Formats: sequence, C-alpha cells, structure tokens
Amino acid sequence: MSQHPLIDLAGEREVRQARGFRQAAAQLNGAALAEKYRVEGQHAPRRHEAGKKYLTGQTGRRGRRTARPEPALSTALVNHCRDSNGGLALPEDGSLEFVAYQVPLKAETQGPDPGRIDLLGITPGERLAVVRLKYLPPSAGRGTTGDTPLRALLETLAACAVVSANREAFQQELAEGPGRAPAEEPPLLVLLGSPRYWELCRKREAQKGAAWIAEMERLAREIEQTLSIPVHYLSLELASEPAWEEREERLVLTDVPKLAPAWEAGAGRVRPKPRPKPRQTPTETIVEADLSRPVQSYELTGSYQAGDRLAHPTLGTGVVQGAAGPRKIKVRFDGDTRLLVHERPESGSA
Repeated sequence: MSQHPLIDLAGEREVRQARGFRQAAAQLNGAALAEKYRVEGQHAPRRHEAGKKYLTGQTGRRGRRTARPEPALSTALVNHCRDSNGGLALPEDGSLEFVAYQVPLKAETQGPDPGRIDLLGITPGERLAVVRLKYLPPSAGRGTTGDTPLRALLETLAACAVVSANREAFQQELAEGPGRAPAEEPPLLVLLGSPRYWELCRKREAQKGAAWIAEMERLAREIEQTLSIPVHYLSLELASEPAWEEREERLVLTDVPKLAPAWEAGAGRVRPKPRPKPRQTPTETIVEADLSRPVQSYELTGSYQAGDRLAHPTLGTGVVQGAAGPRKIKVRFDGDTRLLVHERPESGSA
C-alpha cells in the first residue's frame, strides 16, 4: 500500500469514469477505507511543522482567477456566513457555518499534493466539517470529465485524514482567526453540489442513477460505522444566475443559499427489471363442417369456401378452413391441415 492510498484510489480510471464508478464503489467497503484512512493520516503533510498556516489569505476577496467556479463560490459562501453571523440550516437538524475557504493542505514544495479543502465548516456543537464543493450552473449541458461523486468522496475522506492528523494546528488557527474552538470528534464529511451537478450525475445511468446512489449511501453508512465520520450528500440551492458577484472587492452571493438533500428519499432503490411476458402460441380457430352443404369431390379447377366438405382421393374427407393465398385453400383432414390448390383454370382457358 502506498503512503497515500485514498488519493491514489481517487485517481484510478474506474473511479473517474462516469459510467464505471458505480462498479468501483461496489468493490469498496468501510473496513478497507478505514485502513486507507489510517495510512493517509500517518503520512499526512504537516504545514505547521514547515512554518506554514492553513487559514491564510482569508480576506473574502477574489484570489487567483481560475477556470473552476468553486474557489469564487466558496469565498462568497464564507462571506455570506460572516455577514449573516450564522450558518445554513441542514436538511435534517442543526446548521453548518462556513468559516474558511480554499484551505491549503500541502506542506512541502516537492511533496505530495492532497489538494485544498473547498470549505471548512463548523456545526453548533463546534464539530468541524470538511466540505467538497461541486458547482455547475443551471445552463450546463455536461459535467467535467472524471468528476464523479465517488472520486469526490475519496478525495474528501483523504482531506479529513489530513485535518485529523493536524487537529491541534487547526484548533489553534481557528481559535486565533474565526474565534472558534473545534471539538475533538472526527470531522463531518460533506459533498455539496449544485442541483445541476447532481442532475447530470444521475442522467449518466438508468433509473436516474439509483444504482450508484445506493452504493454511495452504503459507503456513507460504513464510513460512519468504522471511522465515526458522518457523511452528508447535500445540494446547494441558489435561485440567481450568476450566483455570486464582486462588490467592493469582496465576493458575495446574489441570492440567499439553501441546503437540501442531494436526492430524494428512496432514490437509491433499484427497481427490478420486469419479467418478460411468456410468448403465447396463437390458438388455431377450427372451422366446422357446414352440414347443410353436400360433400364435394376435390378437383383442382373447383372453387371452395370455408365449411365445405371435400372428398380427396388419397387424404380422405376434410373440411375447408379458408383461403391460404391466391388459388390456395387450407383443408383439415383428421387433425392434419393441408394446403390444396383450387380454382385452377382449365387447360386452354385464360
């Protein structure tokens, strides 16, 4: 096992595939992830030992411009919580206050890069929350290549390991900066996506992504059981577009944000495929003999209709069942149906 197994796993092709990450998730379990989490924490970068801070540059202003929308949105979300002096209500209970954005985790210039924490949050019980933010505007026609919920979960779990390994440093900086005193409990893990992000993820599979949702919900339960890290899949609802703007050199939201479940209850229930209906053999309708008509001797030039009784020189007596094509009839002889010719023109006639 490498020193950074969660980060390595997040980069695997199957994990990043839009149509393959469900199978990759199905092969994972809480015990295996807990072991990878332990190794990730043992080898976590330690910025404070290198004389660096985690909560640097928290001015609320736009940082270095990138193509990704998450840095700007995360900054605006922290500014919103600062300005409103409170957090956002969670769907079930409690609230989540964002206190820092784009938190760096790397310690050495040449060392491994575990990325950044998009948002650092805190609950009313002073429990930390590590938040991965995924934003696509309502007009987006497709998501980013390789940007699957499973990859986000694994990367955020690795970030939780770094935070836990550097708990004292985070506690000290949060006390000095936002004036918060985080609890000793492991952090919450939150995947926070815009409605369009979750919608496009669900369109990638049949039954609105029910199969991968079921696997992600299972992993969330097992991660909490083995690591005591609650996992939340949330949707960030913003009615305005664009969702943020720059005012007096600060990034602010253009609408009041709301947290909602990423998907409706029961979305992970996979409906069984309907059983194919048994093929029914069409039943043959048997035409009974019309006893009001006399028995006729079969001749090629004769003309016959359903119900007629025919006396055939070798097949015996049968009953005409009906036409079987041009100048052909079906005749039933003792349970056996034969095709016979009739209405053949006489020799020399047109």
